Amino acid sequence: MSLPEQEILNSTISRFFQIEDITTGDNKDGYLVRYRGKMTTSDIPAAYDSLAENLRPHKVTPLFRKDDQGTHIIFITDGIIEPQPSRISINIIMLILTIISVMFTGAQMSATEMPPDAAGQILASLKNIFSGAPFALALLSILGAHELGHYFAGRYHKTAVTLPYFIPLPLSLLGTMGAFIQLKDFPKNKRHLLDIGIAGPLAGLIIAIPVLLIGLSLSEIGPIQQTQGGFIEGNSLLYLAAKYITFHQLLPAPASYDGMSPILYWLRYFFTGSPIPYGGTDVLIHPVALAGWAGILVTAINLIPAGQLDGGHIMYVLFGKRLRYAYPIILTILLIMGYFWNGWWLWVGLLLLFGRNYAEPLDQITELDPARRILAICAILIFIIVFTPVPIALM
Repeated sequence: MSLPEQEILNSTISRFFQIEDITTGDNKDGYLVRYRGKMTTSDIPAAYDSLAENLRPHKVTPLFRKDDQGTHIIFITDGIIEPQPSRISINIIMLILTIISVMFTGAQMSATEMPPDAAGQILASLKNIFSGAPFALALLSILGAHELGHYFAGRYHKTAVTLPYFIPLPLSLLGTMGAFIQLKDFPKNKRHLLDIGIAGPLAGLIIAIPVLLIGLSLSEIGPIQQTQGGFIEGNSLLYLAAKYITFHQLLPAPASYDGMSPILYWLRYFFTGSPIPYGGTDVLIHPVALAGWAGILVTAINLIPAGQLDGGHIMYVLFGKRLRYAYPIILTILLIMGYFWNGWWLWVGLLLLFGRNYAEPLDQITELDPARRILAICAILIFIIVFTPVPIALM
């Protein structure tokens, strides 16, 4: 950056920033110019927008930061992000494949009789694939609402995001690994990051809760019998409450507490999923109810407060870099929980690979407003009521 350009830059920044010192750098330092001082305006988002717009023709990007002592820092970095258009055809192809995969899974669930051999079961499910439409519609509506919540929040804040990518997974419990969107540039500030992060779980739950209640109304309760390849879906506080509202009892209900107090029994069962209460009663879950339960489980996993998960975004805007101290605690808890459901060990591995980095907004000086701070705290409460310690107990 030439001297005349820097003088113009100094003059522009001094309109809203009390400059204490200026340091020039290069690409090895990660910045071209660093300003230390204090913001003199209360409208920091507007100051960032104005500065970024003025600097865009020069192909440089401003970053607003704050150190541990509370000093404000403005970095001027080389280059700008220019998101490239996505190929929507990929989104469409993956959606179609996921619809087929989930309908196939739903058809397997809906079948009253199946041939004994695997090939016969596959052919029978393909022949009756449209019987899986209710399950597919319910599940993909929840997953779609979740991702579109992120998408529209991103578009509202002019953050470039892709349309949802759905992931087919044939011959699995749900027929899909879920869906995701990709941020193509950085959120402008913590407020935008919170809005984008929390919009998905809220939108997904708005669909998942009525789907679950409708599915439970279509379900019956019956005896718990050991079956080959069978499983009992795990409980969250929300799922327990939904079953209680529908059937007026806590399910699965054991045949006997074996002398244990009901409170201690339920604490043990809730957190360990054992022992399986054979001889007791439980929901004979309808495919639509299973879709609602899966939607709640997906919400809970996404709200785990780590890395690029929605919960990681939400906790980052609340606690900033202090969140790194929680990272080993989260991994330790998941490791312990893996002894009761080994799927958590897979998530430990994923978080070891991708859970150390958090989405950092361009402007980290702008703080959350009171309403958003309350919303972020509500997200923590939602995580508590939807989290399922043992998602699946095999029979």
